[in-house]
Amino acid sequence: MKFEIHKSEDRGYANHGWLKAYHSFSFASWYNPKKLQFGALRVLNDDTVAPKMGFGTHPHENMEIITIPLSGAIKHEDSMGNKGIISAGEIQVMSAGSGVHHSEVNASLTDELKLFQIWIFPNKQNVVPRYDQRKIDLLSTPNEWVQLVSDSENDDGTWIHQKAWIKMGKFEQDKELKLQVKDSKNGIYLLVVNGQITINNEILNNRDAIAISEFENIIFKTNTESELLFLEIPMNY
Repeated sequence: MKFEIHKSEDRGYANHGWLKAYHSFSFASWYNPKKLQFGALRVLNDDTVAPKMGFGTHPHENMEIITIPLSGAIKHEDSMGNKGIISAGEIQVMSAGSGVHHSEVNASLTDELKLFQIWIFPNKQNVVPRYDQRKIDLLSTPNEWVQLVSDSENDDGTWIHQKAWIKMGKFEQDKELKLQVKDSKNGIYLLVVNGQITINNEILNNRDAIAISEFENIIFKTNTESELLFLEIPMNY
């Protein structure tokens, strides 16, 4: 088994006034040669956006972009003609494919927006761009993973062009949980959104993460009530 602990305080940080961003992997002006990506996982940003502010219209191509609002709501527009609001309790997926322009702005005039943005390299190039938005309810199945993203449109949640799975869950204190992959070639990136867990004799707190590869299964324990983000990622893509 290979594993690496990513402590919250070791993430990159940028304060742009309207945007406060923590980067799990090298992004924009923050560069760490030891944290370029984890397999096909290229970006995991933890953003706080001021009221009325956001990302103006900009392009992407050949990237699977997943946005998870944690609090507040995002106003979205794109060159495919999609317009809408994505609120906490929903997930947004955009396959940039052959090219798309979009904007993401805090929909509130008064409240901050907090979100995770995830970029995953696709396994198909120059596909027709697509957009999807789904509701998620982590409280509907306490102490179980809720699947947000898979590689199939026939599976739970939404889907992307990659053999990757994203799940979230809210778990009670003192729960023992097993980490397993659907594909033995994949690794796991597990992030503590809130709470504390013990995994492989390591204690992880809020926003700490562990990157694991070359394993069969791992047992971990929640030391407190915990909300967790689980990403199963191809290591070779």
